[in-house]
Amino acid sequence: MRSWSAPDVPVLPVTGPPVVLHDTATGGRVETRPDGTARLYACGITPYDATHIGHANTYVAFDLLYRAWRAAGYDVRYVQNVTDVDDPLLERAAKVGVDWVELAERETELFRKDMEALRVLPPAEYVGAVESIPLVIELLQRLDAAGALYRVDDDLYFSVTADPAFGLESGYDRETMLRLFGERGGDPDRPGKKDPLDCVVWLGEREGEPSWDSPFGKGRPGWHVECAAIAETHLGTSFDVQAGGSDLVFPHHEMSAGHVQAATGERFAQVYAHAGMVGYDGEKMSKSLGNLVFVSALRNSDIDPMAIRLALLRHHYRADWEWTDDQLWEAVDEVADWRRALALGAGAPAAPVVEEILVALADDLDAPRAVAAVDGWVRATLGTDGLADTSDPDAATTLLPVLDAALGLAL
Repeated sequence: MRSWSAPDVPVLPVTGPPVVLHDTATGGRVETRPDGTARLYACGITPYDATHIGHANTYVAFDLLYRAWRAAGYDVRYVQNVTDVDDPLLERAAKVGVDWVELAERETELFRKDMEALRVLPPAEYVGAVESIPLVIELLQRLDAAGALYRVDDDLYFSVTADPAFGLESGYDRETMLRLFGERGGDPDRPGKKDPLDCVVWLGEREGEPSWDSPFGKGRPGWHVECAAIAETHLGTSFDVQAGGSDLVFPHHEMSAGHVQAATGERFAQVYAHAGMVGYDGEKMSKSLGNLVFVSALRNSDIDPMAIRLALLRHHYRADWEWTDDQLWEAVDEVADWRRALALGAGAPAAPVVEEILVALADDLDAPRAVAAVDGWVRATLGTDGLADTSDPDAATTLLPVLDAALGLAL
């Protein structure tokens, strides 16, 4: 599958510090230590509707990680999937009377355009579930050989007890796992399962639904095994960071890790990083609730994408927060102020701001701290808090590249 186009990103003349992240699995801070190329997997969209601000929040967050690694001197191999066949997509296609392939292609292309507008760096491998089916089948054959699979009717299930480390990624107790599994697409009450938490990895053929040949009969892959197969194939085991929204902690990331760990005996990922949820009108922004703010709708209303990105950067990536129109309009005004200050050329000393931006982003992607440093420079340069400071004749030349390379803001 084609990824989106990469923006031109300046190469910084300075090197950023090592990147520290909050690790969901340990609950603590971990310094990432890539061995050569830094390897990142971020779970992608199920393309049955347009990109909303909650999506954008997640992908901008881990775009900051990509950029912080680059600033620290690493090459980055970034992989992302597209779940272009799954129950929600098939249900939406049937409801609106559109071919499911056409719907997936249309919404994936819209997602690409949104990511390009927000200057999110593209993955090296952008892999659809359909094209990954051979990878899934190969992983399932290894799991089957390890005794980790069993049948319930025409469906194939993964036994969570096959992974001795199951539960370590989320840290949840069994009661919490069962509740979340039922809420997030699992089937804990299905008769015939060995354990209520066991998840389907190959759905037997259903009438009117797409299916593919496999040694396990005609069918299609489960959601969790899709990401497991793509990540292992393109990044190997023990890659640096598995990323996604916090709603993926369980079951998705736990199950994906379990599949690979049961098949290989090796750790799936070194660090698990999760972005917070964005709310709107008092609820988590989600397609099921319909309380969505679409990136494309904002763009089509002539909102500067850099203002959208800045509005996101004002919140720490791990925080849950509420989107409001006021935040967007404040960001529009702030982008205008930043551009006005940068247009002067000279300004307050820029070198300390560059250092603060790079240090902040390396410190668990602390974008609000980085943005605050730029705000301070803008106020000093424009004289908002008193006499304007233009003591650094090359301030704009110094700042512009780091705003782009580190924060993704092309001003």
